[in-house]
Amino acid sequence: MTTVDKEKYKCMLPLISSGNEEEEKDYRGPTPGELLEPLFKQSSCSYRIESYWTYEVCHGKHIRQYHEEKETGQKINIQEYYLGNMMIKNPLSEPDQEEKENPKESAKEIPTKNIEGQMTPYYPVEMGNGTPCSLRQNLPRSSTVMYICHPEAKHEILSVAEVTTCEYEVVILTPLLCSHPKYRFRASPVNDIFCQSLPGSPLKPHNLEQLEKQQEMMKMPFRRVKEEEMHSTKEEKFSSIHKPVAVGSHQLLTVGTTHISKLTDDQLIKEFLSGSYCFHGGVGWWKYEFCYGKYVHQYHEDKESGKTSVVVGTWSKEEHIEWSKKNAARTYYLREDGTQTVRMVSHFYGNGDVCDLTDKPRQVTVKLKCKESDSPHAVTIYMLEPHSCQYILGVESPVICKILDTADEYGLLSVPS
Repeated sequence: MTTVDKEKYKCMLPLISSGNEEEEKDYRGPTPGELLEPLFKQSSCSYRIESYWTYEVCHGKHIRQYHEEKETGQKINIQEYYLGNMMIKNPLSEPDQEEKENPKESAKEIPTKNIEGQMTPYYPVEMGNGTPCSLRQNLPRSSTVMYICHPEAKHEILSVAEVTTCEYEVVILTPLLCSHPKYRFRASPVNDIFCQSLPGSPLKPHNLEQLEKQQEMMKMPFRRVKEEEMHSTKEEKFSSIHKPVAVGSHQLLTVGTTHISKLTDDQLIKEFLSGSYCFHGGVGWWKYEFCYGKYVHQYHEDKESGKTSVVVGTWSKEEHIEWSKKNAARTYYLREDGTQTVRMVSHFYGNGDVCDLTDKPRQVTVKLKCKESDSPHAVTIYMLEPHSCQYILGVESPVICKILDTADEYGLLSVPS
């Protein structure tokens, strides 16, 4: 082998074993459905807790999302929606039978999903007949449960995502599939190539040494960014981490978590309260934009048809004050010393686009809530639809705790002094 600098090396290519392919070809053990059968017969359930919703997957039965909230007088209010129920005919039997009859053809049809950059085989189980979806003319919700081999897992839920309106993908990690060679995690093989320099050439190519020096430089601590540079673009102020969550009938539409830089807290709070900085969220079909004191929008962007936007609600100070006189604009909680402090404020945004289901304008109640967190600069956003075209937008963060101290009797906020 000769480099561009005329350096010469003798290299040995490694031998790559094909043992996995032979093992898959010779496999005559239980089918994926038979391997998962104990999980279905035990009627066990797996859970995943998000910032607002809890997801329950009872294997072979149903998928449920729910939220429990204590109301006045310790009464517990439960919101729940079924994202799918097991069909009467067991869907496990058909692919198993097909694999037994034609194993070679079945091997080509094993689906894969990108899990952290790795195309991973999974075993799908379809679940339908869930809670009717108002966004799809009351058609029932449905889900695909993807079972993935993980030798150290305990049947936990890796993710819940809405792939299209009211259709979901649920990824389950389970060790039960790992005895089937076709469903094992396939790590990309890394094989070293050994090279020996020939007479007249250095031990390492010149370009390789330069590359290694650059990599070492990159490991050095970054210089401290000047504050004026951090204010140059608003996009740099927030980095959003969106969690995949399900959309329900009259319920959750989006959850997003945003982290605010400590150096820009005061500036961001001022921009947020002035409406010049807006929150964006949404991981499914619909995305959302909330501009404080201005509006709440929902929109969908498509490469072919462009952007479709719906006004969920617009701000009117006078309408909010009238609304707050009939509703609790501020919610208090007791401290350990017995004093009260504002925990949450609610704002009313009305006069949205007319709803096809009610022939009335859409409206949304925005709830700004003080919420402690391990990350003191995180903001969690979620949207609910408890009634047709009447929404609740929740914004929760430790940062909001500072703003709530300025709330007046109508829950209106001002910039902290």
